[in-house]
Amino acid sequence: MTYDITIVGAGVVGTAIARALSRYDLNVALLDAANDVGQGTSKANTAILHTGFDAKPGTLESRLVRRGYQLLADYAARTGIPLERTGAVLVAWTEEELANLPALQDKAVANGYENCQRLTAEEVYAAVPDLGPGALGGLSVPDESIICPWTPSIAYATEAVDNGATLLLEHEVRAVDVHPGGTTTLHTTQGPVTTRWLINAAGLGADVLDRALGHDRFTVTPRRGELLVFDKLARPLVNKIVLPVPSKLGKGVLVSPTVYGNVMLGPTAEDLDDKTATGTSEGGFEFLRTKGEKLMPVLFEEEVTTAYAGLRAAIDHGDYLIDTDPDQRYLLVGGIRSTGLTSSMAIAEHVESLLQDAGLTMTAKVEVADPPLMPNIGEHAPRPYERGDLIAQDPAFGEIVCFCERVTAGEIRDALTATVPAVDRAGVSKRTRATNGRCQGFYCGANVDACITKHLQGAPR
Repeated sequence: MTYDITIVGAGVVGTAIARALSRYDLNVALLDAANDVGQGTSKANTAILHTGFDAKPGTLESRLVRRGYQLLADYAARTGIPLERTGAVLVAWTEEELANLPALQDKAVANGYENCQRLTAEEVYAAVPDLGPGALGGLSVPDESIICPWTPSIAYATEAVDNGATLLLEHEVRAVDVHPGGTTTLHTTQGPVTTRWLINAAGLGADVLDRALGHDRFTVTPRRGELLVFDKLARPLVNKIVLPVPSKLGKGVLVSPTVYGNVMLGPTAEDLDDKTATGTSEGGFEFLRTKGEKLMPVLFEEEVTTAYAGLRAAIDHGDYLIDTDPDQRYLLVGGIRSTGLTSSMAIAEHVESLLQDAGLTMTAKVEVADPPLMPNIGEHAPRPYERGDLIAQDPAFGEIVCFCERVTAGEIRDALTATVPAVDRAGVSKRTRATNGRCQGFYCGANVDACITKHLQGAPR
């Protein structure tokens, strides 16, 4: 079979593109080396829905983040993706940072965001009472939000598959051949995949795939960010995102609530050579402890539940690198940094426009699937174990398997049998939060694994 379009990379950007293109009369394939969607840079990030107030004005990133913010917020409301509009406070700790705040406010206005307000030190402490001493002033960003970073990729992929797209996981691309007759063959670990158009949304591997097609225009540097997650007892201390004044490496170390009821501190920013280096480090912990104890010392009176690290796909280019090569029938979506979660749907919209400009015939399907209703794994709405109506219909939703996160057997079963199913414990954790709580699977891990094994033994071969 020859696909009309094949997207390499099933992260939040690749799945968003697949969702968008699946709404046309096109044979679409979504391909990834991992065994699940959203397993690369999309898996571990700061989970913030950005307004784009501090983006570089006039850039493609600025435009797509602003557009993506609204698109994803609307999509979250329709699908049940956990989202909370907490707002953020940007805190100046030095005279130099304080002096930079007016320029940041001007930048926000230039980016089309006019809701920032300057704050005195007293107003900063009124907004975040448990902040450490020494804040000189701040800037409020009332529309910054926290969001579940895992569910969007799964929702996008689910909708794409519901619309007929083919999901090809565990297909690592080893080589590419562009044929003069108008097709391209991807040589994968599961065999060849032939396509008429290729979209490179491979994240950390986008530069490698780009070179395989004969280009040499950018290099991806994996930028590791380590984060600490504090116990839910810390949540009353942090009801807003607390941001530092940005530096050239990004937004720096922040403190933020999560939609799961925890508090998060991080990330670090460490450029590496290894695109698989997602382990945490003693140095990263010490750096975050030093920063965190100044930012909010009382936070360290609570327990750290876990630490994790993610990689951002930083590139030697000041903007998103999205470009079309009609001769090769190839479209690059590279350099999508930490704002990619926010801008994902706008990037997909932009890709649609570029493909149409390149001459691809795109006829909208007469009927498309409704956006899927995703399981709620956030704390903003009742969870299944709290819903008597759901338990009355299906007692499995009253059977707790993971007691830290109150995850039920019904949720785990549904995760294993969904349109885009979990295939292992990591996949179940992303879809239900099982093993992500205080015990980190120490008590519930065996029971979660038993649910998975029971399902696999009963699943059709």
